[in-house]
Amino acid sequence: MALKILYFAWVRERIGQDEQIIDQPEAGTTIAALLDSLGSDSPGHVAAFAPRERLRAALDQRFVPLDTVIGEASELAIFPPVTGG
Repeated sequence: MALKILYFAWVRERIGQDEQIIDQPEAGTTIAALLDSLGSDSPGHVAAFAPRERLRAALDQRFVPLDTVIGEASELAIFPPVTGG
């Protein structure tokens, strides 16, 4: 099984790609732990994931906190806070 990670806005710009497909993380892995491990992929990942307080996440299109366990989700979206007007 695989996990598709989608990147939006300045997260996408810093990483240089809009999506990434990885092997499903081990059971019990949180989004924050996954971001820690992905941080070693490139300097862009480090720059994108460094301001953790400025990141939001959605698992299978449902907003969740970064300390959420990924479980069997098939899609993870990472993006900056969204504002409306």
